[in-house]
Parts: sequence; C-alpha cells; structure tokens
Amino acid sequence: MNETIKQKKKKSKSGFKLFSIIPVYFWMVAFVVLPMLYVFCMSFMKKGVYGGVELGFSLNNYTQVFQKEYLQIYGASIGIALATTAICLLIAYPFTMFVVQKTQITRTIFIAMVVVPYLVNSLVRLYAWVTLLRKTGVVNQFLIKIGLIDQPIEFIYNNTGVVIGMVYLLLLFMILPLYSSMEKLDPALIEAASDLGAKKSKILTQIIFPLTAPGVFAGCIMVFIPALGYFFVSDTLGGGTSLMMGNLIKNQFMVARNWPLGAAISIVLIAITLLLVSIYERRGGSMDDLGGV
Repeated sequence: MNETIKQKKKKSKSGFKLFSIIPVYFWMVAFVVLPMLYVFCMSFMKKGVYGGVELGFSLNNYTQVFQKEYLQIYGASIGIALATTAICLLIAYPFTMFVVQKTQITRTIFIAMVVVPYLVNSLVRLYAWVTLLRKTGVVNQFLIKIGLIDQPIEFIYNNTGVVIGMVYLLLLFMILPLYSSMEKLDPALIEAASDLGAKKSKILTQIIFPLTAPGVFAGCIMVFIPALGYFFVSDTLGGGTSLMMGNLIKNQFMVARNWPLGAAISIVLIAITLLLVSIYERRGGSMDDLGGV
C-alpha cells in the first residue's frame, strides 16, 4: 500500500515538473528555434527583384560570403574583437582579484557599482562617450589645458573609438565570469605557496591563473562574440567608418535589401559562436560559467 502511494507521489511530481517546463520549451521553440530555422532556410534562397526573399534553392549566397571585400571586413571585425577582449581581460583580472579579497559587503558594493550603469540604455551611454571624447570634448580640452597635447586627438570616428565603446559595454561580461571563478579559490593554497617561499609572480602564474582559467576563457567568449556583432558601437563611435560583421549584416537587411546574403553572413557568425562554445566545453568548461554568472 505504501509503495503504491509512493509511486503515485513520484508520478504526480514528475507530471508537475513536465507541466512546469512546457512553457519554457514553448518559448525556446517559438522565439529561438523557429527564427533560427527561418534564417537558415532564408540563407539558401534568392534575392527578390525589389529586395526581400524569393523562393528557390541557391548556394550563391555562401559563395558571396567569402568574397575578398567581405573577408577584409571579417578580418577587421576579428581584430577589433580580439583587441576588445584583451583590454577587457587586462582591466578585469586585477580588478576582480582586488574585489574578491574584500569582505562580502565590500564585494557587493563594488559589483553593484559595476552592474548599475548597465541598467541605463547602451546608446545613451555611448553618446556620453561621444561628448567626452570628441575634439571639443572634455578629455581633449583637459589634456590641452594641462599642456600634454597641443592639438585635439581623434579618439572617436575611428577604430580607437570603436574599441573604447566595445570595452566599456562588454567589460561586465569579463568581470562576472572571473569573479565567479576567483570567488571559489581556496585562500589556503595561496597562503601555503607564500609560506613555502613562492614569489608573487609564481603564485599568480602557477596557482591563481590556472585555477581561474575557466573563468578567463568564459569571459573571453562572452566578450569576443558580442564584439563581432555590436554594429551600433561602430555606427556611434566609429562614425560609420569602421565596418564590422554586425554592420555588414545590418546593411544587407536594411540598405541592400539582400536578405538571403544577410542571413548567410548571420549563419557564419552563429557557426563561429558555436565553434567557440564547443572549444570551451572540450577544455572542460561548463555552460553554467557562460550563462549562470
């Protein structure tokens, strides 16, 4: 009798769990899977006479994707994304090491100071950087006033401005995975190495960095991938002079109205994303480090 009751309870629990996850599956299918399938199918179609999509199978879009002029844009995009990732890592790593050594209350304050600005619209914050960095902006005027420069420096409307904007917008996505990894470090390991006479450089390179490598790799992925597609950053701080993959995709849909080609480039960008995530998982990383920070 007791076993029958237990079996009924297990069935009711499993039924409740199944019922509770149905909305999640529906949401994922309706707003992720189906749009992705639509974009994938569109990439094999033809451009309409007046733009849009015309039914018919064609591989021409994927041959155009790898044309010389597009490869140059991909190269520039990857270069800017790599520079952004490297700068974010150089800023976030020492900052996160500094934060995790503080008390829990102080940690919370520092993390809140980093997160709160991200509650403001990205474009508003980017236009604030335009005000600061333009030729007549606060930064140039200050440098001229203290005598460091004679003429205003071109901080924006070039690749430098794009990298500054990317770093500003994506720094949080490097800090959070690093914080998640460093918070799990056992202080006893560092103390033991220090007691045994290890130098700070060796403690960093042989203990701290290897143990936080999953967070480093997760942060690099979370910065590198969006940096390829943030077209509004290059539009705002690059002045439209720096074309990136995101700009190329946007222009194909909005300007050239070549939706199949834009879809094909989108699929290439998605393939790069999946490849990086696959490499991360093979190196022993967890998806929780990417999505659970």
